[in-house]
Amino acid sequence: MKIPISVLVVIYKSNGDVLLIERADRAHFWQSVTGSLDFPDEDLPLAAAREVLEETGIDVYLLPPDALQDMHYQIEYEIYPAWQHRYAPGVVRNTEHWFSLEVPDNIEVVLAPREHVAYQWLPYCDAIKKCFSPSNGEAILQLFSAR
Repeated sequence: MKIPISVLVVIYKSNGDVLLIERADRAHFWQSVTGSLDFPDEDLPLAAAREVLEETGIDVYLLPPDALQDMHYQIEYEIYPAWQHRYAPGVVRNTEHWFSLEVPDNIEVVLAPREHVAYQWLPYCDAIKKCFSPSNGEAILQLFSAR
């Protein structure tokens, strides 16, 4: 069963382009890197780095130490009904913690094919519109509003 605590990582380049990845289990569902904690007391930055590596092949630990930033923001949302079976019975809400990751312009992306089928770099304004989750768009907007 999944733990109802997750991370969302907005990956971006210095020119403002944002990485979006398309879910393998839902066509046209574009999103940033997301994932649940592996155990209840998993360190959030470690979970964020793990999810980035699993979903994109990008190793946070090979980047500058300040590349991964905790946005110090979290939201609680209702889990989509199609995914509630992944959680314990009665669990319908998830708490998501937001992070950002600045990557070099020439970074290579290698998707986990069981999770994602495509990726694209988009100007942040376009990425906001393409996200299927409104909160994912809000995370991108918050990141670029603070810059």
